[in-house]
Amino acid sequence: MFFRQLYDEKLAVASYLIGCQKTGEAIVVDPQRDIDRYEKLAAANGLRIVAAAETHIHADFISGAREFAHKGVKIYVSDEGGSEWRSEWLANSKGADAYAHQLLRDGDRFQVGGIAFRVIHTPGHTPEHICYEVTDRGGGATKPMGVLTGDFIFVGDLGRPDLLESAAGFAGKALPSAQRLFHSVQKFLTWEDYLQIWPAHGAGSACGKALGAVPQSTVGYEKLFNPAILAAREETAFTDFILDGQPEPPLYFAQMKRDNKVGPRVLEGVPRPRELSIELMHTALQKQGLLIDTRVWAAFKPAHIAGSLFLPLTNSFNTDAGSFIRDTDVMHLIVEPARLDEAVRDLIRIGLDRFCGWFDANAIAALGAHESEHGGGLATTPEVSVEDARGMIDREAVFVLDVRRAAEFQSGHIAGALNIAHTRLLNHLSELPRGRLILVNCHSGGRSARACALLQRHGFDACNLAGGMTAWKQANELVAH
Repeated sequence: MFFRQLYDEKLAVASYLIGCQKTGEAIVVDPQRDIDRYEKLAAANGLRIVAAAETHIHADFISGAREFAHKGVKIYVSDEGGSEWRSEWLANSKGADAYAHQLLRDGDRFQVGGIAFRVIHTPGHTPEHICYEVTDRGGGATKPMGVLTGDFIFVGDLGRPDLLESAAGFAGKALPSAQRLFHSVQKFLTWEDYLQIWPAHGAGSACGKALGAVPQSTVGYEKLFNPAILAAREETAFTDFILDGQPEPPLYFAQMKRDNKVGPRVLEGVPRPRELSIELMHTALQKQGLLIDTRVWAAFKPAHIAGSLFLPLTNSFNTDAGSFIRDTDVMHLIVEPARLDEAVRDLIRIGLDRFCGWFDANAIAALGAHESEHGGGLATTPEVSVEDARGMIDREAVFVLDVRRAAEFQSGHIAGALNIAHTRLLNHLSELPRGRLILVNCHSGGRSARACALLQRHGFDACNLAGGMTAWKQANELVAH
């Protein structure tokens, strides 16, 4: 059996390529949208992908299942949880447009070459969630090696049960989902300890609150040391534990849930936006497209095109972009040529695929000079020190906005500050004052810098607190609790 985990560090997403080396057939479980990565890996190992499977309808990335289906690959998805939680894009495919697929129920089995899969329904994170028990029958095994647990069992955590309510907007779903998750854990406790656990996410994912950085585990180890599983001795205590302290979900989660259910747009490959000259960029700026500047803060702060979003290509790029950009926005990228493919892949993985073109980040000065000749030019984003911020606050000259998570805010914040997580800010702009300077802070100044650019784009007067709360505390300023 060929087994390989493909991990997206930015989204903390794990996909799995599993192949039968005797027949050359392979399956991808929980694929992302840019499926060429899996095809290249399979081909390099003498395999051809004949199937793709999902553990559930994902909320944090666009699934690659439809891209695979469009190429004739057979799709396996859950048929549990009721009609409301089925993949509509498969159900609606008929006649000549029908995709080869199989809807799965608890206990169902299927094979890819000599690799056998058994379906285990594990609701809680979502109603339709299933896991896949994997047995290498082609290698002579009569017992499973491990379980692809999706967003059910993580290393050190469980998939959060509140997203249907907190992200997708289904009121009253969090507690019933937590109760279903409790009963799924009771099922998990009957699994053999030797089984390996292959989860769909690792540390940094917003699909849980305390995921470990280890890529895989075992059933026995998680029974002994996973805090969420240890809390599942009594239902009420468990639901209280699992619902408490979950981070605010990024805005794009609701969009991902919708798109993966009804079917994302088929791209048939990774888009290749055209390069824009200074003249073409000037023309583009006269239209209503969205400008995404991927440079570092030290470069963006003193000189950028007015209205640009500051979205550096760090590990939070996808999450920030998905929280600041609507899927209807037409995007212009300012990016270094060597990182263009990275930026495009990051964006399409979260459903942002409407590209106008890209401009070389190394030529911003020349673009600024050109725009100055035509009545434009480059803008700046103000940033103030702790000492200056203290004086502004004392004079009541600023409105303080804290864009950290609620749990961070509750542990200590500037007196009088309003807390809105930066990943939710776009939907809460009406709560902010216009005509007044907004001082934005976070832990160390990164999230607040990105929030400042978003606010400036929407017409607010904003400045960043250099160093954030870390600098504030180091300067021995008073912190309200």
